[in-house]
Amino acid sequence: MAGTDNGRPSIFPALLYADAKAAIRQLTEALGFTELSVYEGEDGVVLHAELVQGNGAVMLGSKGRGGIFDTAMKGSGPTGAYIVVDDVDAHHRQAVDHGVEILMPPTDQEHGSRDYMARDLEGNIWTFGTYAPQIRV
Repeated sequence: MAGTDNGRPSIFPALLYADAKAAIRQLTEALGFTELSVYEGEDGVVLHAELVQGNGAVMLGSKGRGGIFDTAMKGSGPTGAYIVVDDVDAHHRQAVDHGVEILMPPTDQEHGSRDYMARDLEGNIWTFGTYAPQIRV
């Protein structure tokens, strides 16, 4: 089955940003992602980037650069993603220190997770929490 070999994830959220460089800065500096790769066109537009958090990753690029994905995503609204972190409170403090808009402070959930919710510069919703479902294949 795809994604089960070598611990590689098989699902990667993909987002487009009007200012992909600002998104990369916010996601890495304020929300703890690590830049894996960034590919830019000659004009400096981000064609494709991969940012890692734990054993997962997101892919992102610049809006308006053309192509099938850009066309398909035209006019789409913000998206949401859930990211597992070990220390929700420390992660939240880092986000607050960098001026990230917090929608929900760290909160204990009925299903046993501790989560907080934030909005990025372009309206995407990021929830960071301790709940990590066990996937059995």
